Amino acid sequence: MTLTASAQTTGLDLGSARALACRECGHETPLAAEFACPQCFGPLEVAYDFPAVTRRSIEAGPQSIWRYRDLLPVPADVQSHANTEPGMTRLIKADRLAAALGVRSLWVKDDTGNPTHSFKDRVVAVALAAARELGFTVLCCPSTGNLANAVAAAASRAGWDSVVLIPSSLEKAKVLTTAVYGGTLLAVDGNYDDVNRLATELAAEHEEWAFVNVNVRPYYAEGSKTLGYEVAEQLGWRLPEQIVVPIASGSQLTKIDKGFTEFGKLGLVEPTPYKMFGAQATGCSPVATAFEEGHDVIRPVKPDTIARSLAIGNPADGPYVLDSVRRTGGSIGHVSDDEVRDGIQLLARTEGVFAETAGGVTVATAKKLIEAGKIDPDAETVLLITGDGLKTLDAVADRVAPTATVAATSKAVREALAARG
Repeated sequence: MTLTASAQTTGLDLGSARALACRECGHETPLAAEFACPQCFGPLEVAYDFPAVTRRSIEAGPQSIWRYRDLLPVPADVQSHANTEPGMTRLIKADRLAAALGVRSLWVKDDTGNPTHSFKDRVVAVALAAARELGFTVLCCPSTGNLANAVAAAASRAGWDSVVLIPSSLEKAKVLTTAVYGGTLLAVDGNYDDVNRLATELAAEHEEWAFVNVNVRPYYAEGSKTLGYEVAEQLGWRLPEQIVVPIASGSQLTKIDKGFTEFGKLGLVEPTPYKMFGAQATGCSPVATAFEEGHDVIRPVKPDTIARSLAIGNPADGPYVLDSVRRTGGSIGHVSDDEVRDGIQLLARTEGVFAETAGGVTVATAKKLIEAGKIDPDAETVLLITGDGLKTLDAVADRVAPTATVAATSKAVREALAARG
């Protein structure tokens, strides 16, 4: 691949990435480990000069996110470095869940099949590839859990050291599934927003530390586009009419929107209309609240919800979520913790997918938006399931159990079945 003019100037090979562009004022700055605009301090994102890309060239690529490498800020030889190779997770035709929710056509994008069982493997893989090119040697993050797993695993696979910061109240399963990889894991007294502030301080003090969602955030965030790319490709190279996405920082929703738009501009799909829908837990719903009240500014909140992977009280991309949802004619809803549990169980019982609490938020919010007439029941809809239920077992521990404990006789089994009705 020929390097862009910006890449030639900086000596970096970040594929078709041209520069970092401010999302507020549009000012462009050379590719570097920066995340704030030097002109207005707005957030930066990657701008590109895309090469010619065809459906055939993508389909000939690997069964991972690297089939889209020409559309990501990564080196041409990204596959030659050891990485977790995430992506190309299944898209399930969810007919039984569709019937339960009262919609005509429903798909579940099941991202629990990634290496550490969440979509975070995608964003971390892109961040690591960019961090290597930018000269970093330690992979780091503040995390509510899934990102901690992904960073620790990716660093181990690449032979890097890792430093991961988590709230000390994090679910035990997510603590263990980070610690097992052997990196440095620091539990911090405070919520995610406290942990994130600490990470920003440490990023300034340690030049060799790449905090994937801080100082290399523009590159990291681009990994979420691959969810949009995959959905479109797996639907037969077309866009869905509606998609429901859980909101934490908000980056995932905005980047899926960006992915759909890019595919349309590149001629890979017909740029048909689609609506973006957001989902939050009531105990941490600053974006949903701003949407409901018609505000453009997100008022920070103190999280109080079982959906800890979404518990970001001051979401960085919240305003851009509002822009995406309003531009496409979608909506944002929120659900109680009991509704989250109901959503987990409904998805498991109808489609055999066990989601973590974020998935429960997505399903339950979709149900509420359908009942409110905000999601069109006749339009093709995709629900995004971002993490595995084995990470949040406590959420349903008091709701599910063996049907009965029986003696080792067929009579005892018959009696148990009869009692169940």
